[in-house]
Amino acid sequence: MSKLTKNQKLASEKIEVGKVYSLKEAAVLLKEITTTKFDASVDVDVRLGVDPRKANQMIRGVVSLPHGTGKQIRVLALCTPDLEAEAKAAGADYVGLDEYIDKIKSGWTDIDVIITLPSIMGKIGALGKVLGPRGLMPNPKSGTVTNEIGKAVTEVKQGKIDFKVDKAGIVHTSVGKASFTADQIVGNAKEFITTLIKMKPTSAKGTYVKSIYLSSTMSPGLKIDPKSVEEI
Repeated sequence: MSKLTKNQKLASEKIEVGKVYSLKEAAVLLKEITTTKFDASVDVDVRLGVDPRKANQMIRGVVSLPHGTGKQIRVLALCTPDLEAEAKAAGADYVGLDEYIDKIKSGWTDIDVIITLPSIMGKIGALGKVLGPRGLMPNPKSGTVTNEIGKAVTEVKQGKIDFKVDKAGIVHTSVGKASFTADQIVGNAKEFITTLIKMKPTSAKGTYVKSIYLSSTMSPGLKIDPKSVEEI
């Protein structure tokens, strides 16, 4: 077993073993125990009482984080020439169609989100083998297949993210950066968690939110009391 670094020891000393924190307490403590030299991501993991194998219990959606993600999101707008100006004005990093489809076929994926039109999805379907494994395939449910290209680009740039429950029933997402204030972390985390709670399937029985953990890159996870989210 590797030895803990000085910073890791200091961090572990600040965490009470077995304690369940309020969201506010965890956000403050997380900033104290995050010692990376880079601006670490702040992540939330929520274990849900659902069976993702059942279509009526598959949790997938989008949420707009009030304080943004803290990341530079590279957006590719695949659209017709008449909408290129709108996409550029909204902040898309790359705008075009056939030339970018050809680049992706050649393996280019230096982007974070692709936004496109419903009428173009036929062309993009052939890119599934490249985009699918990287989570880049546009999807109407995440708002990335739309006729409102400009609006979609703006929302993504301002902090709109999509999420999906995994096979183990866990939804994982980033809700900011360690450089955010504790209040900004709380605001983003609450928005994400309350969105999940509103999506509870009627077919899900028993406890819906089984556990919530807040962590940053390379930090221990802090267990959150779900009730504390509702009290904010």
